[in-house]
Amino acid sequence: MKVGIVGNGGIVHPAIVAMQKEGIAINALWCRSEERGMPVAKQYHIEKVYTDYAGFLADESFDTVYIALVNSAHFSYAKQAMLEGKHVIVEKPLVSSYAEARELSDIASEQNVFLFEAIMLRYSANYASIVKNLEKVGEISLILANYSQYSSRYDAYLEGKVLPAFDPKLSGGALYDINVYNVHFMTGLFGSPRSSLYMANIGFNGIDTSGVLLLDYGRFKAVCTGAKDSASTSGISIQGNLGTITIPDRPGFVHNVTFTDRKTGMQEMLDVVQDENPMQREFARIQEVIDTGDKRTMEIWMNHSLQTMAVLDQSRLDAGIVFGSDEEDDETKENIMASMFEELRNRNKN
Repeated sequence: MKVGIVGNGGIVHPAIVAMQKEGIAINALWCRSEERGMPVAKQYHIEKVYTDYAGFLADESFDTVYIALVNSAHFSYAKQAMLEGKHVIVEKPLVSSYAEARELSDIASEQNVFLFEAIMLRYSANYASIVKNLEKVGEISLILANYSQYSSRYDAYLEGKVLPAFDPKLSGGALYDINVYNVHFMTGLFGSPRSSLYMANIGFNGIDTSGVLLLDYGRFKAVCTGAKDSASTSGISIQGNLGTITIPDRPGFVHNVTFTDRKTGMQEMLDVVQDENPMQREFARIQEVIDTGDKRTMEIWMNHSLQTMAVLDQSRLDAGIVFGSDEEDDETKENIMASMFEELRNRNKN
C-alpha cells in the first residue's frame, strides 16, 4: 500500500515512523495550513503537501489515506476519501456515533475499498494469543480493565481552556479517548455485551473527564475504567474459576500476558512475541490485508469496531454526554439505539 497522511497532530509522528520502518511509502500529506504541514513533510521526506482535500484525494500516487484528525472530523474525511476510491485507516475512535460507523462500513462495501480503525491491540499477536488461551481460566466471572492517565491538557481544562480532548463539540472525553481501548479489548474477545452502564465524572462543559463503564455479558461482568483527570497503574485481569489472565499495562500495549493457576499458583507467560512494536505491527497487518485483498479479515475487524461504537454511543448518551455531531431528533436516536445491540448480536452469530 502507498499512503497519504491527513493531519499533523502528535499521533502522526509515531505513525509515520512505524510505517516507514515497515517500508510503507508515504507520498503525500494534507494539512489545513502549509505552514504546519511543511515541517512534517520535510522531517519525514514527504514530497507533496496539500491544503486542498479534494486535490489531495485526486493524487494517484497513493491508494490509502491515514486520518489523524480530531474525533469529530473522522466521519466526513473518511467518507469523502472512500467515495474517491481510497482505502482508509482512521485513528481511534472510528467516528462519533454508531450511525456514522454503520454508514462508513456500508460505503466501504459499496465502493469496494478497505476501511480500518487504528486501534493497536487489535493487530497484536499477543492479543491473539489471549483468545487461544481463554479456556485456561475456566468459567469467567469478572474482567477488570483500567486505563487511567492524567492528561497533559487537563490543567488547561481546569483553568477553563477547552482543548479538543475535552471538547464535546469535537467528540472528546475520557470514554472516547481512553476507555475506548478497554471496550475494544472486550468486543474483540467477546463481541457485544447484553447491556452497558456508564457512570461518568462530568466536567463544567458536559464532557466526561473520567468514568466507570459496566458491561453485562450474562455469564460474566466487565468493569472498564478510564480517566484523564487522574492516574493509576493500568492493567487488565480476566478472572475465572481455574485461574486468572493478567496484562500489566494499558490495553494498547499487550505485553507480559500471564496466566496464574488458581490451585497451584504456577504462572505461565502467554506472550508469543517479546519485542513487538504495537504501532508498527498495526500497519504491517493492515498492509498485509490490503495487499492480499483479504476482505474477510477486514469485515471481522470492522464488526468489532461497530460493536465498540455501539457500546460507546449508548454509554455516553446514557451519561448525558452530547456531541456536536448529534443532530438527529430524539425519535431517530431512540430508534437507532433500540436496534443497534440487536443488530450486533445478530452479527455475532454469523
